[in-house]
Amino acid sequence: MQAWHVHENGEPSEVMRLEEAEPPTPGAGQVLLKVRAANVNFPDALLCRGQYQVRPPLPFTPGVEICGETEDGRRVIANPALPHGGFAEYALADSAALLPAPDALDDAEAAALHIGYQTGWFGLHRRAALRAGETLLVHAAAGGVGSAAVQLGKAAGATVIGVVGGSGKAAVAKDLGCDLVIDRRSEDVVAAVKEATGGRGADVIYDPVGGAAYTQSAKTVAFEGRIVVVGFASGTIPSPALNHALVKNYSILGLHWGLYNTKDPELVRHCHEELTGLAARGAIKPLVSERVPLGEAAGAVQKVADGLTTGRIAVVMEEAA
Repeated sequence: MQAWHVHENGEPSEVMRLEEAEPPTPGAGQVLLKVRAANVNFPDALLCRGQYQVRPPLPFTPGVEICGETEDGRRVIANPALPHGGFAEYALADSAALLPAPDALDDAEAAALHIGYQTGWFGLHRRAALRAGETLLVHAAAGGVGSAAVQLGKAAGATVIGVVGGSGKAAVAKDLGCDLVIDRRSEDVVAAVKEATGGRGADVIYDPVGGAAYTQSAKTVAFEGRIVVVGFASGTIPSPALNHALVKNYSILGLHWGLYNTKDPELVRHCHEELTGLAARGAIKPLVSERVPLGEAAGAVQKVADGLTTGRIAVVMEEAA
């Protein structure tokens, strides 16, 4: 089979190599999947750089989210078991963690449904308890993680404010359903949020960016609001002033979705059932902005690493295209 391998850490375009390899052999509790589509995630770039919380032994194959096919022909969603990731013709996965791919989505869309949408659902519903009629602010609203949160927020009946960087991304966020889009490059985010909410601020803020975005979150969160911290795509991990949370009465909520796979796997399955139902009704549909063949996976990961994408890029196998 063909598989992308990382032999040393560095920028994805420099360290990912497409090589011939033997299909991996499943271990106890694992299953071999034929990859139909692999979604590109920011963690793939961090894996290449050696900066992710999980550091698989070298060499490894990145690709943390796939739509694959079992030996008996079932179409499933899985997080591949590293070091045998999804940017390959075959990948390994935990047999107990396989989820059925929704019929309403094609392979690329199904591959993109898992991490981003599970993170959004857990962040907005499990952690922040978002209610209909509340205002949700989403940072990086046109990105893979943000676009999922926008759709889930609208499906929950919230008013959604999207923050983006650039006019092109602003148009994408508007098409996703944002009620208001703020271009952080040309607008004052804090002033725009306060004006839109009559000075009240946003009830829930969904932040996969960190850095300056978190500073804006603290200034725009409403009384008894909730800031959900899901990542640090900016590369800067903020140090929040806890006295500010005290005097303003808001909550800072952390979300590491992967923990639910070990702490409460049944809740992950319940979430997938909820997402499948939303997809069937057309309430959510992963934004796949680009589909590339396996041979272009390294360039796709680099584009995500450089923040040059909207929605998701999917690596689609030729037979499944």
